[in-house]
Amino acid sequence: MARVLITGCSTGIGRATAAELAARGHEVVATARRPETLEGLIVAERLALDVDDDASVRAAVAAAGPVDVLVNNAGWETAGPVEVAPLDEVRAMCETNVLGPARMIQAVLPAMRERGRGTIVNVSSVAGVVAGPLNGFYSASKHAVEALSESLHYEVGHFGVRVVIIEPGAFATAFGDNARRHGEDSPPYDELRRQWDAASEVLAGGAAPGPEPVAVAIADAIEADDPPLRIPVGEDAQLVVAVRAANDDATFEATMRETLGLTW
Repeated sequence: MARVLITGCSTGIGRATAAELAARGHEVVATARRPETLEGLIVAERLALDVDDDASVRAAVAAAGPVDVLVNNAGWETAGPVEVAPLDEVRAMCETNVLGPARMIQAVLPAMRERGRGTIVNVSSVAGVVAGPLNGFYSASKHAVEALSESLHYEVGHFGVRVVIIEPGAFATAFGDNARRHGEDSPPYDELRRQWDAASEVLAGGAAPGPEPVAVAIADAIEADDPPLRIPVGEDAQLVVAVRAANDDATFEATMRETLGLTW
């Protein structure tokens, strides 16, 4: 069994992953900026961790002890048209979504490399593969995670350290409820918001499931002998990734417009 450090375990995917891995017998170190939110989570250890803060990362990694698996899950979203999204907020989001995983990787990777084994799981998104409207900066942060992870894969596989990118589609968590939104509900982009909301419902194919399938995918990847680099999770993510891979830009756009009924 592995000792697994997971970031962002207050709710959603992080919490579900902590519970899934603990149920499978792994030693889980669950972390959150506010450790009181981890109460009730039955894991080996619960720690305070702010991935934006160098000192917090150092303290949490030291307290966790030797880590076999790192799951970079902490993140948040600022949404809205590229034209109006506040750049100070975008900068803060990228601090968490991009530099947060980088801090964690730099903190745990040297010991993994020296031991000749380890697994780093970075939670991206289908938005890290295909950027939809009104979400450009969040998608940019996840595209950055994809690029960082791919480079890392080439760098550290030589040392026995595995890298896995998890690309969830739509799942019912508090993540979307906590997104900070700008400029979507008034002209000139309010009609696009209406169309995109309707398109997202078509793509999701009904009510989104809870985060448990993502937790299972992460746990399965950790336990696999040779997991793939990228794992899309959810029928919507699998569909979008497959269609994108099979088509050029113009064909992909035309296919998605027709499928989703977008006229914008």
